[in-house]
Amino acid sequence: MRMWNRLLQWRENFLHLHMKKKCKLKSDQMGWTGMHVETLDPNHQKRGDFKEAFNFGEFKNDKAQQPLPSSLVPHEAEISRFMNLCRKTCDRILTLLALGLGIPSDWFTTRHDSSKGPSGVTFRFLYYPSIQSPSTSTFQQNIDVRAGAHSDYGSITLLFQRDGQPGLEIQTPTGGWAPVPIRPQQESTTTSFPPILVNIGDLLSYWTNGLLKSTVHRVVFPVEQQSGSSHGDDRYSMAYFCHPLDDTELVPVPSKLVEQHRDAIAGYGPNADKIMTARDHLASRLAATYGGNPNEYK
Repeated sequence: MRMWNRLLQWRENFLHLHMKKKCKLKSDQMGWTGMHVETLDPNHQKRGDFKEAFNFGEFKNDKAQQPLPSSLVPHEAEISRFMNLCRKTCDRILTLLALGLGIPSDWFTTRHDSSKGPSGVTFRFLYYPSIQSPSTSTFQQNIDVRAGAHSDYGSITLLFQRDGQPGLEIQTPTGGWAPVPIRPQQESTTTSFPPILVNIGDLLSYWTNGLLKSTVHRVVFPVEQQSGSSHGDDRYSMAYFCHPLDDTELVPVPSKLVEQHRDAIAGYGPNADKIMTARDHLASRLAATYGGNPNEYK
């Protein structure tokens, strides 16, 4: 609990630093990304997402492998411990999914074993300013969205949200949008650990030929903010993106359930007849989000 409260404070302290200080912490897709840098729905967005983020890659021996802001350096080991807790949580979920699919319980976890090589694992501090936030005056009605519609690039995602903050929506089977229920703002002055929202990502969909579907979601401005009836609040969240080892091949799992499902569909995902690796897929998605050639992200 104390760790959670400290993470909230460290995140907000960094995200409210002066722009010049944050700009010094850009490192490929790691480090800080500013307003409109990411475009999560490039086919439909007119400009990039109305948000900022700080991205942590994998730690080694509790040490970040990228520059950190001075305000976070003293807390490096504790951030690493939180990421390790996230990884263990993901391992437990992946084990249960394997059992449900009738495959060896370690089928997924062995492919996520960070001791065997690099992966795309990322932990993010996310900041979505309100329309009237002093940090920006660039909002454009009917153009801006906090995060464009997308599915997550990895296997599963753990999302941590503050209480009482609406805006996250998931796509329904009919193509519409439904708000994700939120926990009301707690009266206690001490923030309790929030529920963890778990998303299925692209790679579980590839592994299961679409039996497990990646969650298409977006983050929008609350209606009262867009109408001007309320200035609204800044939105904060944190997300842990679980990825398998880079060289993991995205081939169907040896599951009878998946085999039965494959008979009902004609291939799944881009290049369904070509075996991709986890890194191939991640590089393709990063290139679409940030621009450039996928080879630049391998």
